[in-house]
Amino acid sequence: MPDFMTLLPMIALLMAIGAFAGVIAGLLGVGGGIVLVPAFFYAFSHLGYSGPELMQVCLATSLATIIVTSARSVMAHNKKGAVDWDVLRSWWPFIGSGAIVGMLVASSLRSTTLQIIFGVLALTAGLYMAFGKSHWRLGQAMPVGPKRMGIGAGVGFFSVLMGIGGGSFGVPTMSLYNMPIHRAVATAAGFGIIIAVPSVIGFLFLDIASPPPYTIGAVNLPAFGLVIAMTLMTAPIGVKLAHTMDPAPLKRIFAIFITLVALNMLRKVIFG
Repeated sequence: MPDFMTLLPMIALLMAIGAFAGVIAGLLGVGGGIVLVPAFFYAFSHLGYSGPELMQVCLATSLATIIVTSARSVMAHNKKGAVDWDVLRSWWPFIGSGAIVGMLVASSLRSTTLQIIFGVLALTAGLYMAFGKSHWRLGQAMPVGPKRMGIGAGVGFFSVLMGIGGGSFGVPTMSLYNMPIHRAVATAAGFGIIIAVPSVIGFLFLDIASPPPYTIGAVNLPAFGLVIAMTLMTAPIGVKLAHTMDPAPLKRIFAIFITLVALNMLRKVIFG
């Protein structure tokens, strides 16, 4: 069992990560996963907990935090009547199925492969956040039939491969199908629960070689607990800042930040 002086740097880093993720989530309304996964990876690597399965730990731990944060978000949005429960009821089987497949695929890949996948998808999300237009549309109503099945499964699948909730893919998807942005954000929080619960259950049964201390399966308990605690404290700060600042340039700044994080992760894979 690691001694306290060994754990102290990890605790300090995880608290800082959770505090930053909470402020960003409150300020910009984005899920913490797109921040948490690379932050976990760099923190654990810096502390010497590297290995071929480190990205699985980062993905699983990020998804575990999303269960809590998404549940709180859904309840808050539901009080305002913003959640589209019809969409959640009709989409959850496909999103959940995609998430399970994503967990199985992620479990079989090496960290370097998952880093490449995260980098490419995060780069795509960052560019969309920076250059996407609110008037872009793929349709005037949410799709049904095979299209709904494919899109729903894709949202679940790619979200797990990135260790994120429903926001990064769900909100743009629903917006492109003419759902008002506040309703898309609220409903995407429900996507996060559907994505995270089955995938985390699967990740709990993984056998990880040389994981960080106090890891069950691929879920690191100190990271989960500290990030949740810090996020609960700092998210209201982000919300207050959001009401005093113009969010449009902030989102562009965050898009640049995510793009740089994605490019840096790809750089580390290519050049070591």
